[in-house]
Amino acid sequence: MFSLLRDLDPNLYTHRSYIVSGGDSFSASKAVDFERALETKWRHKQGTAPVPSTYDISVIPRARRIHQPLWTTPVSSLRCLVACFALLGPPRTKISLRSDINQHRTERLAPGTPPYTYPDLIIANGPATAVLVIAASLLLRFLKCRGTEGKMRTIYVESWARVNSLSLSGRILVACGMVDRMLVQWEDLSRKGLGDFIGALI
Repeated sequence: MFSLLRDLDPNLYTHRSYIVSGGDSFSASKAVDFERALETKWRHKQGTAPVPSTYDISVIPRARRIHQPLWTTPVSSLRCLVACFALLGPPRTKISLRSDINQHRTERLAPGTPPYTYPDLIIANGPATAVLVIAASLLLRFLKCRGTEGKMRTIYVESWARVNSLSLSGRILVACGMVDRMLVQWEDLSRKGLGDFIGALI
């Protein structure tokens, strides 16, 4: 996933939000590592620090845990969906982590910070939780909530392990037309019209 963002310009995308499922500390730590590497890379390349660049990491309940009984899945999925709405919608107080080469700290945005805007782009991968993040963004756009025009375009990155067919999450997103762009890592899937081939990202 982070391979897709390796050329990201922090001067253009000045704030980045990462959403991880509960218990997925590995992905959260990878996000911090990516931010540190991104800052170092751009300071080295440009000779100066990029524009003030911030990020935040949010944890939401899993839509479905491994081996969770199917009959309880609607409840946990609803809890996840509500959390997605809370994250995508304007927060009462915005908390961010400022990307810094020496330290990462939690801080409140200073007075005078521009009003919250919905995400410009959502890039997702993985199972059901990713589908619910996209579903929440789609519903907000459908309802034409104030400030959503031209926002929250979605990209889903299919797993490298999916060689001949899409995952259940991928099939749902494509069949329901929920995602703006589907990216696949095997050319056979692209030939079948199931997504745009981007090569292996691992």
